[in-house]
Amino acid sequence: MKPALITHADCLAHVGTSGYQEVPDRLRVVLTALENMDFLRLDAPYAAREDLLRVHSSAHIDLMLQTVKSDEIIDLDYDTALDSRTADAALRAAGAVCLAVDGVMQGKFKQVFCAVRPPGHHAEPEKAMGFCYFSSIAIAALRAKQVYGLARIAVVDFDVHHGNGTQEALANVTGTYFASLHQHPHYPNTGQDVDIPNIRNIPMPAGTSAQDWRGAFEDKVITDLHAFKPELILVSAGFDAHKDDPLGAFNLTEDDYAWLGCVLSKIAAKYCAGRMISVLEGGYNLDALSKSTHAYITGW
Repeated sequence: MKPALITHADCLAHVGTSGYQEVPDRLRVVLTALENMDFLRLDAPYAAREDLLRVHSSAHIDLMLQTVKSDEIIDLDYDTALDSRTADAALRAAGAVCLAVDGVMQGKFKQVFCAVRPPGHHAEPEKAMGFCYFSSIAIAALRAKQVYGLARIAVVDFDVHHGNGTQEALANVTGTYFASLHQHPHYPNTGQDVDIPNIRNIPMPAGTSAQDWRGAFEDKVITDLHAFKPELILVSAGFDAHKDDPLGAFNLTEDDYAWLGCVLSKIAAKYCAGRMISVLEGGYNLDALSKSTHAYITGW
């Protein structure tokens, strides 16, 4: 069964503000890196409001979907802005993960990569931040739980930044597990150890080596996953822990991302009938992002 690649041109259209680092070229280089791989290729639909409401309030959704003139920029914070194309892109990004959940649960495919932007793991139920508008990965988790009745859904976030929005959406939600291995202290200044049963934060200092990073992932995340025995694995696939990324200070390389893809797919094969959905999050050195994404998927 072929893996699926879900993307949409709307995700290339969203630009953001001057000096923005979450730019269309990020998605262009990813799609170029994957163009010769054997995928079932699908267009991301718009997310339904019903799915957005699984995580976000109506007020937040309305704010994100407001009409913005073609020559207008609305700053939400210093690095997150609305332009005339943001709403379409954000809706497609969230819609991609919903389509992915439906596809794996209906047996149409097992492995999925959602090549979309903007990212989502910083978006909180009532707040857009860190280039993120809707918490796509949390929306996927709650769709899988509420529509398909899954009892054990694991979310693994290997972006160099803590997935604060995902944590807030899933904290204390029965049947979900969230793990984030990230640089700390670092943006968004969250991600310390917390006393929440279904949350595993693994903060690590700037300069962490690939060896130490792998060791922490194996000892904590992989051990947790074997104990949890997930029915579905969702992955916030941020590639900004790469040694060449300008927004992080970890030391991973393409080999580490290939290893990640391999170990996670083995867990999915053991417990989830192979069901694993990965969603593009960060990664801001274009060459490193391109090579790392390709390596991660090759690792499947």
